[in-house]
Amino acid sequence: MSTVKETVDVEVPVRTVYNQWTQFEEFPQFMEGVEEIRQLDDRHNHWTTEIGGIRREFDTEIIDQLPDERIAWRTTGGDTRQRGVVSFQRLDDSHTRVQLVMEVEPTGAAEKTADMVGLIDRRTRGDLRRFKAYIEQRERETGAWRGRIRPGGSGPVT
Repeated sequence: MSTVKETVDVEVPVRTVYNQWTQFEEFPQFMEGVEEIRQLDDRHNHWTTEIGGIRREFDTEIIDQLPDERIAWRTTGGDTRQRGVVSFQRLDDSHTRVQLVMEVEPTGAAEKTADMVGLIDRRTRGDLRRFKAYIEQRERETGAWRGRIRPGGSGPVT
């Protein structure tokens, strides 16, 4: 597995940044190659991506979610293997640091080559920059989910 770690500072309060990140179905607005995300329930999402002409579908499960602090996930099925955590750090009343750490297991020759030449890192960096522009231009979130999901738990705690 390869580890990707990227950080971006956003000129928006932490609550707004976190709330927007919980709107998974909006990710295609700023994530390159993400065609669709369907939120199945509070813990599960179905992703459809097309990157470099290769279409992938996979499912993710949120394994830890603490409002204004972090969201951790892992894949549970499909064509992609990854896990990660996005963390939100309040810098001051109007600035937030977003850090994404993700472990990705490239499958197939194209993905392995992309990983070797740093394409996954660059794509992730670009996605975070586009998220920054997306939320700073809006200055408010499109929605929010502020429930708590605990590691090893069977469901959300609200």
